[in-house]
Amino acid sequence: MKRYINLASVILPIVLAGRSAATATANDSNVPTEETQKMFRKINDNLSVSPQISLDDVAAAKAEGVSLIINNRPDGEDPAAPQSTDIEAAARDAGLKYIAIPITHSGFSGPQVDAMIAALADGDKALAYCRSGTRSTLLWALAQAKQGVAPDEIARLAGNAGYDITPVRAMVDALSSGN
Repeated sequence: MKRYINLASVILPIVLAGRSAATATANDSNVPTEETQKMFRKINDNLSVSPQISLDDVAAAKAEGVSLIINNRPDGEDPAAPQSTDIEAAARDAGLKYIAIPITHSGFSGPQVDAMIAALADGDKALAYCRSGTRSTLLWALAQAKQGVAPDEIARLAGNAGYDITPVRAMVDALSSGN
């Protein structure tokens, strides 16, 4: 006589147990959830990057010591997101400097790299943002390379913040070797 196991009776408790454990872990006050993790990712002491910021995030940036906001997102990319003039007005109202260096999906240019170098030249603590933070990080990487920072150091700092410079690594290497 063959015995059949009701898989639902075995799998369902395992799934539910896993869900309960995951829920308990996510709700444990010692474990950060996605909502409680910081949106601003520190690249170095003078620069953090972020996905699209809201008007309220301007005040949060100021509270963290940011004195310059750099917008790397072109207007109209997401019509529902705050546009350049909105973020600029919030930054100015908060007493922060603001600069827009929009990067489209078509890539980076020499003038954009130079503008990023100029924006960061004063040593202000800056927050650069775009849709995900990637374009801001890649533009920073190119600017650093043009100023002679070693490519491996640039990659390390970007990686520490959760970003990968592989899409521009050849350009970083080329810019860095030109110094």
